[in-house]
Amino acid sequence: MSGQLRTGIKDCSYGLLAFLFYLVTKPLFRLRVKGRANIDRNGEYIVVARHRSYWDVPIFTIAVGGWNRVHFIARKGLMKGNVLLQGVIRTFATIIDRENFSKSDFRKMLAAIKRERLIGIFPEGTTRKRVDAKAGAIHFASVAGKEILPVNIQAKGPYPPRYPFGFPRVTVSIGRPFSVDDLSDGIDAEAPRAERYRLLSDRLMERVDNA
Repeated sequence: MSGQLRTGIKDCSYGLLAFLFYLVTKPLFRLRVKGRANIDRNGEYIVVARHRSYWDVPIFTIAVGGWNRVHFIARKGLMKGNVLLQGVIRTFATIIDRENFSKSDFRKMLAAIKRERLIGIFPEGTTRKRVDAKAGAIHFASVAGKEILPVNIQAKGPYPPRYPFGFPRVTVSIGRPFSVDDLSDGIDAEAPRAERYRLLSDRLMERVDNA
């Protein structure tokens, strides 16, 4: 099977999956999307959002649009349990071991970011509360020369939802893309690497929250 045909099949499968997500998610969350015009159809982005619920992925997918296939970075722990879900993750994500990040994980992420037009990353890496954002999205955006596209998932009501009836009203705002250089403005280039990336990560999540 040629690479072009494989890509076409993957695009169609992703579009179908996004449509199924839409049928479920739109009525449950009364979903609204703002700022989709900020996505250039030919643009290459690292798409970033906060991670508070497993519903983030279908909501994120619908917001960006089924015709804009996003390739996600997923943690190894998701590959437990449902076999069907594992198949979907393997098809539309690069799987890494966040707890024991290795050179192999680095190479896999870099290859995916260079290969795919849109890469989806949740910098916090987990739905647990009060976890600091990691700097991976910033680092790989810099290495690959891609802009960052911020996505803000805003919920009025309990989020994660409280089953079976506590579903919030959700609005997703997509901000304007920006470069790592934009994010770095005013930060001392001579600052220690760890401090510099901490400041960049804080600024990144501020951009997400204000998208």
